[in-house]
Amino acid sequence: MRKYLIGFVLLALMAITVACGSDANDEANTDNANGNSESEDGYNFVFLPNTQNNTFQIAMHETYQQLAEEHGYGYTMLDPDYDLNTQLNQMADAANQGYDAAFVIPVDSAGIRQGLENFQNNDVPVFNVDTAVIEEDREFVESVIATDAFMAGKLMGEQVVEDYPDGAKIAILDFPENESCVQRVNGFMEGLASGDADYEIVAQQNGKAALDESLPIAQDILQSNPDLNAFFAINDPSALGVVAALDANGKQEDVDVYSVDASPDGKEALLDGSFTSVAAQVPIEIAKESFQMAIDHLEGNEIEEEVYLPSHIVTEEIAEETSGEWQ
Repeated sequence: MRKYLIGFVLLALMAITVACGSDANDEANTDNANGNSESEDGYNFVFLPNTQNNTFQIAMHETYQQLAEEHGYGYTMLDPDYDLNTQLNQMADAANQGYDAAFVIPVDSAGIRQGLENFQNNDVPVFNVDTAVIEEDREFVESVIATDAFMAGKLMGEQVVEDYPDGAKIAILDFPENESCVQRVNGFMEGLASGDADYEIVAQQNGKAALDESLPIAQDILQSNPDLNAFFAINDPSALGVVAALDANGKQEDVDVYSVDASPDGKEALLDGSFTSVAAQVPIEIAKESFQMAIDHLEGNEIEEEVYLPSHIVTEEIAEETSGEWQ
């Protein structure tokens, strides 16, 4: 267990070092790495995620790339590395490149209106994937396609109630800049409300959806709350930061960890006992659904304004069967 965590932390810190030492427009980001290709006869799509420093977004990128190749379409991915200004610049550039459709995960749900307007002004339909833009900006997107984040959080809240029928002291690591993560917390609170006992939130802090950010926060929470029963983290990287803090403080057996993602690393953590329970996100299914919706829209068919794909609790059996994979 300790060897796994130390290795994971070192890999995470190496990734951060690389990310901080690179430029979003660096020539090292080759066309092959970004999946850049053009089609003269078919459609040309662009994917603008919030980062590629996360296996969730990487899984979406690889799925889009594979689907584009199968259909003979052009495809490009532009990575802002969680920088809002970079994403806005990329959106402005992409809006003028003649793409037939854009798939967008906002760096900031409330911060990309300008970029959306650029796409609209150039008649490029936008499919808002994974993390929804704020309600006031929905007019600029054709559809929102995502995992049902509220459902994922609710499943974890209900699991806590089942595991602690007499109540519990709980800490939450959230990420308020991200609407999907906000919905996970809202769902978690509703799940807790299904219980009859007292479920006290003793701390709620921004773990920034990252292992390195969540680890010291979790350590501080543990020191301030020695009788803590459980953590709810909004994604697997944040939850793995919690696990590292528990390991460092010798609290692995005393505090349960609940997460949302069921990433390959999250499944490994569930199987080795580091996670108590995890609800699934479905990046591969989001990419497949949104890709087909873009085609349908471009061919003049009606599409739904919102598609929220159901989450589910990943059991140990499911984790073993899908080890090393997203869903």
